[in-house]
Amino acid sequence: MTSEVTILTGPPGAGKTTVAELLATDAEVPTVHLVTDMFYRSIRTGFVLPFLPAAQRQNEVVIEAIVGTVATFARGGYDVVVDGILGPWFLRPFRALAGREQPRVSYVVLRPDLTTTLARATTRAGHELKDTDAITGLHAAFAQLGNLEGHAIDTGALDVAQTAAAVRRAVASGEYRLRADQAS
Repeated sequence: MTSEVTILTGPPGAGKTTVAELLATDAEVPTVHLVTDMFYRSIRTGFVLPFLPAAQRQNEVVIEAIVGTVATFARGGYDVVVDGILGPWFLRPFRALAGREQPRVSYVVLRPDLTTTLARATTRAGHELKDTDAITGLHAAFAQLGNLEGHAIDTGALDVAQTAAAVRRAVASGEYRLRADQAS
């Protein structure tokens, strides 16, 4: 059986973590919820905020570690829900994984409108990103997805259960799948 990898992405406050947790917890097969923020938070010295230009090399290393972890779980027979800010600019290694190891890799962008995104993101608890300029910039980065535009789901009016259902339908459709030969 081939493992299913679902990349669940979008701007801060889109609902990625809440929806990913629901998808992984309610799964009927062994499933891992991989929170990409934990990879960034593991860097103790020399950390650069990932949305800054100076973070390019750091981000490449972190993405390589994430893809390696996803591959290991997929080879072990686990489905994986990858939860994080993974724009099209980070998809090349995931496409290579899909071609090399044959897990089915789907890319789903949760994309509420900017007002909803800011309201959700700035009221989150803990150490989550709350800087409105950074959130606005990241929202803009997901606004124009080019040939991946069909991978976006407007979640502004959806609750968590409705969003999870929409993601399940998207993945089941096969239309959100990434292919190794596809350009971002």
